[in-house]
Amino acid sequence: MTIRTRDLLLTALAPAIWGSTYIVTTELLPQVPPMTVALLRALPAGLLLLLAARRLPQGIWWLRVFILGALNFSVFWSLLFVSAYRLPGGAAATVGAVQPLVVVFLAAAVLGSAVRPAAVLGALAGLAGVALLVLTPGAALDATGIAAGLAGAVSMACGTVLTRKWRPPVPLRTFAAWQLTAGGLLLVPVALLAGPHWPAPTAGHLLGLAWLGLVGAALTYVLWFRGIARLEPGVVASLGFLSPVTAILLGWAFLGQTLAGPQIAGVALVLGGIWLGQRNA
Repeated sequence: MTIRTRDLLLTALAPAIWGSTYIVTTELLPQVPPMTVALLRALPAGLLLLLAARRLPQGIWWLRVFILGALNFSVFWSLLFVSAYRLPGGAAATVGAVQPLVVVFLAAAVLGSAVRPAAVLGALAGLAGVALLVLTPGAALDATGIAAGLAGAVSMACGTVLTRKWRPPVPLRTFAAWQLTAGGLLLVPVALLAGPHWPAPTAGHLLGLAWLGLVGAALTYVLWFRGIARLEPGVVASLGFLSPVTAILLGWAFLGQTLAGPQIAGVALVLGGIWLGQRNA
């Protein structure tokens, strides 16, 4: 196995695990406000990594870390939930899937990366695949939901590119700790305004939060930022298409959801888009 293949596989683990967020949230965290879940996913994971790192940002990195924490977590997750609530039928996931396409052109503008036709075609194929996976024919479209979804995709795209541009001389685990903690702190007022109502804690709540925080945040974002540091931003962004694939497969395996022809074709298109996205990178 080549070093690049190993980097691709390790980075791909992050979005593949993120695809479990839907089933974990709906099955283990019912009636818990989404923004409260987002806060409890980011902040404890960030503080745990920060405790292990025992190092704080210095100088300009305080500002940069809070900018990255906002783009990658606070703004992105807040807009994602707005989009998800206002765009039923998987439309939110389809709108958000424009992110790899945004990354391709943003990386060219900010990092001077070449705009490769294969990367653009791969992003379009992945977008079409996500649409086949999750978009229902009767999905209602809402202007606010679409705007929030697009803005969230741009936020995450900016975070991906700037994470590559701003690389502090610290281990990736420390860099992830800074961003998760900053993003979690910025989510505190958002969660409070959204109404932090908490039902009586159960074992399912603790298990769900442990998975989302320790695995779905602490582990995956270390792998994700590692990938951004080693691979082209467009290549990393294309791997994000794995998230809806995992969500669909988990729903089929554990919730009895249908996996019909369009979904199978969508999986094929997504995998083809990822393959195209990393060719000649």
